[in-house]
Amino acid sequence: MLNRIIKLGSITGLAFLSFSCNDFDDNYQEPLPLVLVPDNFPEFVDSKTNPLTSDGVLLGKKLFFDKRLSGNNKVSCATCHQQSLAFSDGFALTKQGISGNALERNSPALINLAWANNGLFWDGGSTNLESQAFAPLAHVDEMHQNLDELLDELKEDTDYPKMFQRAFGKTINQADIVKAIAQFERTLISSNSRYDKYVRGESGGILDQEELEGLKLAEQFCFSCHAGSLMTDNLYHNNGIDNDFTDDSELMMRRGRARITGSSEDLGKFRTPTLRNIEKTGPYMHDGRLGTLEAVLEHYSNSVLFSSTLDPLLRKNGNLGIPLSETEKKQLIAFLKTLTDYAYINDKRFSE
Repeated sequence: MLNRIIKLGSITGLAFLSFSCNDFDDNYQEPLPLVLVPDNFPEFVDSKTNPLTSDGVLLGKKLFFDKRLSGNNKVSCATCHQQSLAFSDGFALTKQGISGNALERNSPALINLAWANNGLFWDGGSTNLESQAFAPLAHVDEMHQNLDELLDELKEDTDYPKMFQRAFGKTINQADIVKAIAQFERTLISSNSRYDKYVRGESGGILDQEELEGLKLAEQFCFSCHAGSLMTDNLYHNNGIDNDFTDDSELMMRRGRARITGSSEDLGKFRTPTLRNIEKTGPYMHDGRLGTLEAVLEHYSNSVLFSSTLDPLLRKNGNLGIPLSETEKKQLIAFLKTLTDYAYINDKRFSE
């Protein structure tokens, strides 16, 4: 597989950045490997205000798995973003947060977020990974952490003061906590599924006839929105799962993208999730209401609801949805399962 090598700080290499433990202290850990981006992916554009560094990524990884980021010291980022599930959590509306209350949104998978350049969360309510990371830290039902108390806890830790100094040249502060987490999340690149190997003509990239037929169907019906090597257009669409967006609640979650933009043209629109690792990231849709891939295809085939903002691709020639036979549904699901990247969900670089 041909890769583009991304610099971490001012150092480049082909495999690992190499430092002696004696360069810092006895507890110093080897930095993470360099970020490798496949040639068939879009250009990796690093953050100008938070460029990747090996020490920043290493610090972000430690914070990602640290339950001290929650008010009760029982919930980490990884609680709702588990690597075995492509950094999703397997629940429709998780109750794993500090309050035990169900959240309003399905926990999105963390995949190739370095290219998420048009908003994060299902409705685009956050503009970048740094601002996104603040939301669960403060949310009353998620981590509900007092950030001043968190700073005190981290400053008492044996490793954190040294790690923050190496990563940012400063003492521990709120801004650098989320910057480090964002750096780690930008390294979560999934690009090595069986389908990827098929596209690149690599060993192990064999699709059987059913999967190839499913690929043809995906090219015809799915890739308009789940586009390119990222398998998302990073845009917002109304896919006909609802047609009543009346919402008098304080958060107005039913409104979708319109909750953020204030435009009626965005009612019911939600961010296109990637199809990568889709076999592992159910339940599906912004509220997790569809438990299986079969249920998703049944929705698109027979249950699309009309509204004025329904995506034009789902109302062609006066017909709603994408009619699929049972055979075609099986073929599509067979193909979708070739998008599972086992190297990604087992990659020790991303493990605690």
